[in-house]
Amino acid sequence: MSSRAEAKAAGEISSDGNFNMAQVQTSRKGFCSVRHGLALIVHLCNFSVLAQQMNLSIAIQAMVNSTALAGPPNTSTERPPTAQGSWNETLKEFKPMAPTYDWSPGMQGIILSSLNYGSFLAPVPAGYMSGIFGAKYLVGVGLFLSSVLTFFIPLAADAGVALLIIIRSIQGIAQGTMLTSQYSIWVKWAPPLEKNQLINIAISGQMLGSFITFLFGGLLCQTIGWPYVFYICGGIGCICSFLWFPLVYDDPINHPFISAGEKEYIVCSLAQQDCSPVWSLPIKAMMRSLPLWTILVFHFTEFWTLYIFMDYTPTYLSTVLQANLRDSGILMSLLLAAAFICTILEGLSADFLLSRKLLRLITIRKLSTAIGVLVPSAVLVSLHWFRSSLSATMALLVLSHAATTFCQIGAFVNFLDIAPRYTGFLKGLSQGFVYLSGAISSTVAGFILSQDSEFGWRNVFLISTSVSISGLVFFLIFGQADVQDWATEQIHTQC
Repeated sequence: MSSRAEAKAAGEISSDGNFNMAQVQTSRKGFCSVRHGLALIVHLCNFSVLAQQMNLSIAIQAMVNSTALAGPPNTSTERPPTAQGSWNETLKEFKPMAPTYDWSPGMQGIILSSLNYGSFLAPVPAGYMSGIFGAKYLVGVGLFLSSVLTFFIPLAADAGVALLIIIRSIQGIAQGTMLTSQYSIWVKWAPPLEKNQLINIAISGQMLGSFITFLFGGLLCQTIGWPYVFYICGGIGCICSFLWFPLVYDDPINHPFISAGEKEYIVCSLAQQDCSPVWSLPIKAMMRSLPLWTILVFHFTEFWTLYIFMDYTPTYLSTVLQANLRDSGILMSLLLAAAFICTILEGLSADFLLSRKLLRLITIRKLSTAIGVLVPSAVLVSLHWFRSSLSATMALLVLSHAATTFCQIGAFVNFLDIAPRYTGFLKGLSQGFVYLSGAISSTVAGFILSQDSEFGWRNVFLISTSVSISGLVFFLIFGQADVQDWATEQIHTQC
């Protein structure tokens, strides 16, 4: 439905044809609204899919643990030679409750990054289709398929690495469809002055899902066995997908339970924004658009570091800091708890600054992005010199994870500013760069760690820092927050 049609529908809500300001003011206050309820539902779905993404990062330590000491150095996770006795004592605490496998660090990197291998096929088509037909069924089906495949990961691991990589690749396609399509919802549901908080409420589910997975994943692996991490995550995802279909609608006009005041407020606040679905795409104009390229390049460079954080922090805690499986999961959960809290607060603060006109939108985008890159980069460079202190390392990692979330109100949502009518397609395009980055970064990190046991981690961190800062510089120079000419259509809608 076009903006013009939506405005007309909104006008029919009031019998006298006038804008009911009392209803609108009521609709703007508080969090007890349908749009905030929608953000909570998307939050739960993000919780489920990120739990499914992260479960292998914590479970893989238990899946390869029995061969850690028996195999040669290149077939197990690297461990400092000087701490071998301490590592032996740590291993005695772990009693495997399920099969274990002889996977080298390089193979672990391939397995961890395999989620991204098939994901290149999903984001662009999913983003385009969600912009035309809506996100409801794409998100729901993607989440359900990913959840079902999670149940089969233990069987795939037993059958062989090849099948495990195939299952993870297909799962990546389903997850890519879900994570990409969800942004199209906010084109019709998020008033401009609430866009940051609604999106951040939804996105914070990703941090919470990772937090819960790492908090309890290590404990589950040590008590009932690592396969149950996948069974539980798959079950939660199926439940969330069953809730999704009856409760979510693509726009407020068709929602059966929304109040007239809230519907009128949402539609009229978006009436001047051209969000009508279109089949044709200005591909040539997009290819020449530097503001668009800054977003795509930044997604690649920033997720290079984020994927290494997600995939390898548990391994870093266990191999370098000698934390056992349970403790490394708990420590990782602390990092994600900090990220979860900061994500919520940053969305609220960004909307506050915009509503009070204290900062321009482009200033908020660039300042937030700079904080989200520079602080984690400084932490990565410093980790090598604090590797002997668990407390100092954890303090640095908490700071890094908290600061990284600033990118959520920076470059990560910038495509909503420059081309709202192509939100789905551009989100899919950016996700393609994300998955490409994840596939390369995790594989490269595994290769480096398998080749250099002494300076491997330092080299991984330095490469990640260089990649991230290069993307930041590009965004600061060429990034914009105005709707681009190729993404506009002259409309004159009154509300």
